[in-house]
Amino acid sequence: MPKEHKKRGRREEQKKRKRDYGDDEPGHRKRKKSVDEGDINPLGEEIYQDEALDGVTRPGEIPFYGMLDEEEQEYFRRADEMLELNQFNDAEERTLFLENVYREADGKELKIANSQSCSRLMERLILLSTPAQLKALFQKFSSHFLHLVQHRFASHCCEALFIQAAPIVTQELVAPVDNHTTSDPNEVVVSMENLFLYTINELQGYLGYLMTDQFASHALRVLLVVLAGLPLTKTNNRSLLQSKKKEKITVAGADKASELSLEQRTVPDSFTDALEKAIRDSVSGLDTTYLRALALHPTGNPTLQLFLQLELSQFGKERAKDEHSIIHRLLPDDPIVEGTESASFINGLVYSPVGSRLLETIVEYSPGKMFKTIYREFFKERMGSLARNEIAGYVASKILQRLSKEDLEEAMHMIVEQMPGLIERNRTAIIKTLIERCAVRGADTAPIATQLEAGYGGVHGFEISRLLKLGEGSSGDDKKPLLDTKLHESRPEKVHGSLLAQAMLTVPGPLSSLIFDSLARLGTPLSLKVATDPTASRTLQAALTSPNASIIFRRKMIQQFYGHIAEMALDPSASRVIDSIWDGTNGLAFIRERIAEELAETEASLRESFVGRAVWRNWRMDLYKRRRGDWIKESRNNAGNEGFQSFPDSNGDLKRDKNKHLSAIDLARQKHAAAKAKREKEVHKAKGKGKEKGSRPLRHDLGSRK
Repeated sequence: MPKEHKKRGRREEQKKRKRDYGDDEPGHRKRKKSVDEGDINPLGEEIYQDEALDGVTRPGEIPFYGMLDEEEQEYFRRADEMLELNQFNDAEERTLFLENVYREADGKELKIANSQSCSRLMERLILLSTPAQLKALFQKFSSHFLHLVQHRFASHCCEALFIQAAPIVTQELVAPVDNHTTSDPNEVVVSMENLFLYTINELQGYLGYLMTDQFASHALRVLLVVLAGLPLTKTNNRSLLQSKKKEKITVAGADKASELSLEQRTVPDSFTDALEKAIRDSVSGLDTTYLRALALHPTGNPTLQLFLQLELSQFGKERAKDEHSIIHRLLPDDPIVEGTESASFINGLVYSPVGSRLLETIVEYSPGKMFKTIYREFFKERMGSLARNEIAGYVASKILQRLSKEDLEEAMHMIVEQMPGLIERNRTAIIKTLIERCAVRGADTAPIATQLEAGYGGVHGFEISRLLKLGEGSSGDDKKPLLDTKLHESRPEKVHGSLLAQAMLTVPGPLSSLIFDSLARLGTPLSLKVATDPTASRTLQAALTSPNASIIFRRKMIQQFYGHIAEMALDPSASRVIDSIWDGTNGLAFIRERIAEELAETEASLRESFVGRAVWRNWRMDLYKRRRGDWIKESRNNAGNEGFQSFPDSNGDLKRDKNKHLSAIDLARQKHAAAKAKREKEVHKAKGKGKEKGSRPLRHDLGSRK
């Protein structure tokens, strides 16, 4: 059983502090925090603030909320298992179960959130709760958030609560809360907007400390993003909000809305004001030296990144001129030139594993005038060396995204000179970014293609297998089932190589031609190896669906898979290649029909496999088996009739190509009718010859009469 956290000698220290400061009375132990007018405290409890140390106000010791007894722990543990499996007969049964759990948890919410074994239950309850239940739980947590966000387990519950409650604020903007909707006259109805405002006010005086707290910093970032109305997607701010080691609490079959995928939301003006106040107050007591030290702090750096991003993106880049802004405190010198403290700070961040991330944020969001000054003074002549460094290469990638066409071409020539070393050390991320920016700016990519061809060249020229880190092609038995192959490891160099190849496919000309030509001459064994590799198969999928792919390449590439279609459809990675072949056969009717025929021959094995059923469904094979004519019609309409070619064996005989899709009985009838017509024609021809032979004497006689 977990024990209460106790600090040795705390009573003696408390008595000594009372004697020194003369605060023997219990009411004088803490100083009440000043609350602005209009702030709402749903529970009517007082907020307290401890003394400031080193310019940062630190909260008091986390209180102990008690422990659950063994019977309660067993009940909530079983409830957690049931919610995780989510094996309810219907939504109504699950709703009743949630209501019972909430009834049992009434008054124990803080204990559950702080419990190592039951905090996961609280997160799952939050994922499945209704807006009314979320609001009630929010009110139970109010006035305790300062301590909850610092707790190892309760902080995760706070993050989930902020995320799930954020859309409710937007909903209440459309339909405001009515204080007369409740049947209980003593119940206080508070909007979710006010609950969030009270929470940020509760944390307001301690933001400088929470920025560096191991657990509170994550919850603080989520709260700030919610106030800003920014999306919380996996590809946007997740790296700033969550650690890679964070345990993902899910519910089987739950709605996608319960995941970390909030879209851009409309927020009230009070959220914007609260966010501006939070950013201003978080650094009000911090000087430039402390902020620069925070830039190198592993926990404080992501929070400082988010503060800087929100300041420049939400309130305009003119904020850089404000002396109290974060960007001005970090870089106060004007102009920023070599020899200044700002220059030393920037140069110190470039090669720092932690600080370089803040520099990336400065490069991405700084005003245009400031960026041009920084680039011209520190990076313009160093782009080649920056690209060569493992850490500074990410800063160089952010710089490339903001360069004009002329500056980009200059940087490209410096980076191209370093490409042999980059290829040798598998640092292809900067090359990928360079290709993407050249495509956007319309710069010539021929020098990049030349270096890539030389760096990944082989006996037959550019080899895609070297870029994708696949090794040499296997000469073993081609009939070996693809499912017997070992699982492929996803190494970083393989991922970056595949991403580089996909970027090359988007650029028409020499870059995409390198990929297309190399894939076309792989041969069946190595092509199958590419298709079954989880990382490399994405390149093959992109190649088959690329608008730059010619019909000749697609035909050559797909024909390499003849005889292995069914095996590929059963492989988790290769099955996605089969789905891509559907789009890759635009203009190739006979190939699409042949692939469908191979799939139809192994219907039983496909239906027994999860990925096989997905392929069967995506190719609409049920329609193909039952009404092949309709399948052909829909297939051609989907791809465009003008792009299709006739079956090559027909030699232009459209009637034969049409008869290929008739049923067996129709083919037999048609064959019988054709044979009968042929016999009748022969008989008629024979009769005609006989008649012509018998009439010759008559014609002779007529001639003789003359």
